[in-house]
Amino acid sequence: MQREFSRNQRMSSLILRTLNKIIRIDVDDPSLHEITLTAIDLSHDLSIAKVYFSSLDLNGDIDIPKKGLNRAAGFIRKRLGSEIKIRHVPELRFFHDQSSEKANEISELIRKSKVN
Repeated sequence: MQREFSRNQRMSSLILRTLNKIIRIDVDDPSLHEITLTAIDLSHDLSIAKVYFSSLDLNGDIDIPKKGLNRAAGFIRKRLGSEIKIRHVPELRFFHDQSSEKANEISELIRKSKVN
């Protein structure tokens, strides 16, 4: 019988939950208070994790939280290694998740088309 979820998907889910907890509780950087991690894309060998984040402050500069995440990456990775027991903790690379902005743009286009 085939597994419902692959190891990669299970690890992605575990890492995402753990990273959100670490950032919320352990990281003291005020630039990271308004972000949430939305998705993780793990490489096949689990060595690199592309971590996608979105900001609750839609008008703010997205480079500020990205720089904060990059500054704290070593600390976050170390905490991740102590929270979950895996042989090699993946390298964390942070990217802005633009899906909410795209959804807002599409919603606005639909709203405008209904008015006309």
